[in-house]
Amino acid sequence: MARSTEKVAIVTGAAHGIGLATARILLENKYRVAIWDVNPDELDKLPRQLKADADRYLMYPCDVSAETDVQRGIAQTLERFGRIDVLVNNAGVMDEKPLEDVTLADWNRVLGTNLTGAFLGAKYAAAELAKHRGSIINIASTRAFQSEPDTFAYSATKGALVALTHALAISLGPNVRVNSISPGWIDVSDGSQTLRKKDHAQHPAGRVGTPDDVARMVLFLTDSQNDFVTGQNFIVDGGMTRKMIYVH
Repeated sequence: MARSTEKVAIVTGAAHGIGLATARILLENKYRVAIWDVNPDELDKLPRQLKADADRYLMYPCDVSAETDVQRGIAQTLERFGRIDVLVNNAGVMDEKPLEDVTLADWNRVLGTNLTGAFLGAKYAAAELAKHRGSIINIASTRAFQSEPDTFAYSATKGALVALTHALAISLGPNVRVNSISPGWIDVSDGSQTLRKKDHAQHPAGRVGTPDDVARMVLFLTDSQNDFVTGQNFIVDGGMTRKMIYVH
């Protein structure tokens, strides 16, 4: 076991989008990072994107809905780095179908990744996090509070993540802080999506969000100086959910 004096974070669903931006910002701020993702091919592409020494990160192919995968991931992270200070439960999938077309298998697949994955991560990381007064950050969504059509399982899991956050905060405090972030419209297309002027104009902040906007909030919540902040959900949406919309 390699004992690190630097803090160690696990980020799930970290091969792209918010997870990748979070892994990058943590590496830039002297964390060692275990990067978990269900897609091993995507993990293979990451080293040239991370701009960090290979000894500072661990790539782990992981289905967070599978208990044995999560247990092995915790064990491998400890074997490589010797500690765990932060868990970012970011892995998530969406299934958009009319209600009559949603199968039980569809429903369970989304619940398994988005909600059960966060539960399993917290369950098996909690003891190590407590040793270092660490923190858990769950990536929820503004879909916890508002919806578009045909996103039943996704919206349900994101609402449940917000509730799971305060349940964990009460149960694991004071040794582990637990918060959630609910992103709004975040452009994770890496430039492949053309955003229009009216897309940006929907946001009081004047623009659609980027993965870095969420990653910076993660970094804030991991800071031990912010140890009075726990059990909270932070909406990062450029003010969009505060804007009343009238159709004239």
